[in-house]
Amino acid sequence: MVAIQNIFREHAPAYLEKYGDRMPRNHRSVIDAILSCRTPACGMTVYECAGCGKHHHIFRSCGNRHCPACQNQKALDWMDRQLDRQVPGPYFMITFTVPKEIRRFFRSRQSIAYDALFKASSAAMKKLVRDGKFIGGDVPGFFGVLHTWGRTLNYHPHIHYVVAGGAWSKDDNAWHPSRPDFYVPNKALSRICRAKFRDLMRDAGMSRLIDPGIFREGWNVNIQPVGAAEQSIRYLSHYVFKVAISDHRIVDAADGTVTFSYKKPKSRRTRYMELDAQDFMSRFLQHSLPPGFMKVRYYGFMHSCSGVPLENVRASIEMMHAFELVVPETPRDTREKSGPTCPDCGGELKYCYSVLPHQVPEYRGPG
Repeated sequence: MVAIQNIFREHAPAYLEKYGDRMPRNHRSVIDAILSCRTPACGMTVYECAGCGKHHHIFRSCGNRHCPACQNQKALDWMDRQLDRQVPGPYFMITFTVPKEIRRFFRSRQSIAYDALFKASSAAMKKLVRDGKFIGGDVPGFFGVLHTWGRTLNYHPHIHYVVAGGAWSKDDNAWHPSRPDFYVPNKALSRICRAKFRDLMRDAGMSRLIDPGIFREGWNVNIQPVGAAEQSIRYLSHYVFKVAISDHRIVDAADGTVTFSYKKPKSRRTRYMELDAQDFMSRFLQHSLPPGFMKVRYYGFMHSCSGVPLENVRASIEMMHAFELVVPETPRDTREKSGPTCPDCGGELKYCYSVLPHQVPEYRGPG
């Protein structure tokens, strides 16, 4: 296994010399973060072992959301929170994929395009949910996660939504369920999303930059019933706080070439791709999100500011089914989260103090 940080350390100088004058500012920030992670540039934390009394000096992580070494615990915490917010009944995974003809536009104007895709797709779902022919409620519950990469680091922006099968109606203060195997019509959802995205681009003055033919073709929308939400939440947790590729997929990095593993959809066979190191860095960095951009968004009764409490939705669904339908119990790791331990004796490490980055070069360590 080769650390992505090592690849960046070796090849970032040449990459910056080649692209530094025209690369996006956030790409430079990601490079700096990855290079500084767990080095003196991020500062240091000093611990004392409660068992043997030895002091340990640990360099701090960068915390950047694009750093492959910093996000694992955040993903697990997010997954647990979402599992706690499930409601009884069926769920759906709904995926909106950007047509390949418009991906270049998305890549060059990410803040506007990603935000518009969220707005258009969520508004399309809300519009169809209100239709009494399908569900007839005005407060659905769902959340979406933006995912921009394919298995070979290619640019493939799409949004996965996890959607509760039904909606709350403010008219009768009751839950209106969907069918277990049908949420809303796929083609209608695709057309409405496409139209709403077109209108948003027109309002933003971007229409002239997009081939109008893209709005006469169908957009790829996939609606898949998934039963309970647990499986979809666990699947998406891998993408909420993780990056396009992690260290365990890097097989080799030598002679200016990076080799990594991947699997095609619906295939168990492991394949390998070789890329020039700078091409690898370019593919990795194209998935860096604009500063401050929210890649996970919540809607309806899943939103923290919803006027319909989640507890009311759960109670309504349970009463509708005479309490025979409840949120399924999901297995959890019940062990308490433990802090760092001493590599010498296994004792618990107690926090002593932190050393700021500008102070670390002056630090000489014990003895």
